[in-house]
Amino acid sequence: AEEEGLGAEDFSAYRTSEEFPYEAKGSALHVDMEREAVFLPIGGQPVPFHISTIKNVMMPDPDKATYLRLNFYTPGQALGKDAPAQMAAVVAKHKQSEDIAFIREFTFRSMSSTGLTQAFRLIQELRKRAKAKALKEDMEAELVVQAKLVRLKDARVPRLADIEMRPALGAGRKSKGTLDAHTNGLRFTGGKTGEHVDVMYANVKHAFFQPCHSDHIVLVHFNLHNPIMIGKKKVSDVQFITEVVEASEDVGSRGSVYDPDEIESEQRERKMRKALNRKFQEYTAKVEEVAKRFNFTNVEFDIPYRDLAFQGTPNREMVTLQPTVHCLVNLTETPPFVVTMREVEHVHFERCQVGSKNFDMVLIFKNYDLPPKMVSAVDMAQMDDMQEWLTQQDITYTLGTISLNWKGMMDMVRGFVADGIFWEDEDEDGNPRPPGWQFLSVDDDDDDDEEGGEEDSGEEEYQAQSEESSEEEEEDEEEDESFDEEDEESDYDEEEEDEAEGQDWEVNTRQSRGYFPILSAFNCKLRLRHIYAKPFFVCVCLE
Repeated sequence: AEEEGLGAEDFSAYRTSEEFPYEAKGSALHVDMEREAVFLPIGGQPVPFHISTIKNVMMPDPDKATYLRLNFYTPGQALGKDAPAQMAAVVAKHKQSEDIAFIREFTFRSMSSTGLTQAFRLIQELRKRAKAKALKEDMEAELVVQAKLVRLKDARVPRLADIEMRPALGAGRKSKGTLDAHTNGLRFTGGKTGEHVDVMYANVKHAFFQPCHSDHIVLVHFNLHNPIMIGKKKVSDVQFITEVVEASEDVGSRGSVYDPDEIESEQRERKMRKALNRKFQEYTAKVEEVAKRFNFTNVEFDIPYRDLAFQGTPNREMVTLQPTVHCLVNLTETPPFVVTMREVEHVHFERCQVGSKNFDMVLIFKNYDLPPKMVSAVDMAQMDDMQEWLTQQDITYTLGTISLNWKGMMDMVRGFVADGIFWEDEDEDGNPRPPGWQFLSVDDDDDDDEEGGEEDSGEEEYQAQSEESSEEEEEDEEEDESFDEEDEESDYDEEEEDEAEGQDWEVNTRQSRGYFPILSAFNCKLRLRHIYAKPFFVCVCLE
């Protein structure tokens, strides 16, 4: 049987048959949600199967009866990415064993659809719960164990009341409550549910305070060294906000500027902004004081520079990015964007072409195992300010005209670093090569060289044409004299005019240099139309 092949230490829902639930009897299917087991009637006896052994369950199209089919994980078939890790290990362990028998599938038939339909729904729900539980256990296994919060009792606790935490504790609802500062961390307590989330001072990597000027929220944000669990999510960024006005009201249309009600509303809004900014600023100062009192010197709140803000797309939508003393951040949108600049080794600007309205910025980290982060669609007018800011941060940068495949690029760079040639300025043959990240701008230099070569070749060609044209000037003068004599002798009539209309004669610049010395300098072609005796008209087509 399958349970015998798996081993009691792998899946142990019941130690003996005496622990079977009372409902699991006879020829009925039973689902034990608490023990995560499904009882299948085999030979009139209920046999339990752990939910992790079931690959899928389906109900084929019924005829006169209703069918229920259960497929199990077995060797010799693709397990799929959703297979439980424990079950995949068991299948791999007994893959070559001849003493273990695996059951591939069961099909049950009933003339009544009620029992099989209910069993189908319960098995699907149990599989969903088991999958969510396994995912949560995997995430919690990767978490770093945090210290327990020590409450502050010897002084008045700094408190920020009536605030909202993002992300929320539960899905689909806001989490409002209070944020208290204690001896070794902060605790957020939900107002109605009483749930709490602790943020330890030692786990704070960056702390930000962003006042509301033109935004509709004021916030404090914590970027963490190690992620923590909030609800069912593993997060590395936690923020606490208060809305000055509702977002729906903030984008509403204004009335007349002379309306007394509108003027009074704007004045109340300005007062509220100032009051909230002062309230949050005083709270951050108290938190820094408490943290330093207990030797947590890493908690210092940083305020983004609004003067250096620019628009970019780090995720899916255009947001406002603001530099700080140590980071590049966007805190008002979800998900937040926080990059520590001391972890960035190089910045590459893509799509920097003449006439382009925007470019992409790629942040390459010192840890080459991390994928680079890209901020796309940055306005070209911000290029000089960003380069100056990167210079102040002691970060090198290069410019390129094309978009690169950074997954393949980082694989190549890791290979160069492993071989010890990435920072070398000479190759194996002793020829000079760009060291480090300077190879990203080599294509641009080559393009400039090629353009310079083309310009030189063009000048040489023009000089050769000039020499040839000077030799033919004498012949052109003789042809001019004979042309004038022929024009004096020719008679003009309407038929010749009709025949001459619409006819074009292309004259090479070299051949017409004697007649048009100024136009010939532009290396153009001349189209002569309506040649009369004297004077004659010239239509010039620049190509």
